[in-house]
Amino acid sequence: MKKIKLDIVGLSYSQTQSGAYALVLGEVSGRRRLPIIIGSFEAQAIAIEIEKMTPSRPLTHDLFKSLGEAYNIKIQEIVIYNLVDGIFYSKLICTDGKKVVEIDARTSDAIAVAVRFDCPIYTFEFILSTAGIVIEGNDFVYLENINETKEEKNATTSAAGGFSSLSVDELKTKLQEALAEESYEKAAKIRDELNKRKAS
Repeated sequence: MKKIKLDIVGLSYSQTQSGAYALVLGEVSGRRRLPIIIGSFEAQAIAIEIEKMTPSRPLTHDLFKSLGEAYNIKIQEIVIYNLVDGIFYSKLICTDGKKVVEIDARTSDAIAVAVRFDCPIYTFEFILSTAGIVIEGNDFVYLENINETKEEKNATTSAAGGFSSLSVDELKTKLQEALAEESYEKAAKIRDELNKRKAS
């Protein structure tokens, strides 16, 4: 399966979920974005490294890097390899120069480590096509619904979340508004609601 390289394109405070942040990854050679909801500690750890700030004491991810360097362990890449029920699954691909080991990790932790080791972040097409949002010029299009007919959209329902009373067309409009406002956490929730409806 071909891997798709991602870059960090945004990190914003959640307007609807207290203590949560939206980390936005962008396809390097394309226009798709992958929003991932992360905790405040991991968001801080990522932001500190991106901004090249030095905390007074090492954070957990800094300790991980120091430990790896002390034993000549390098992180070759991070792979976001699965998406189940809205949860992203990731792994660190590590090497000591002799053998390669894959270590399972939360996606937020994996990315906090990736920015410290300056290693690439990858995912697969099925994840981007399921959870990604594509930017077409100045318009935002939800990937999963591009080929879905209106009848199929209206035939699906969902009981979850604050968006359950809205129609699919209304959800798509709300998704475009959230993206225009760069409210990626809200966009991710709307995307999940649309996914639930398609799956039902």
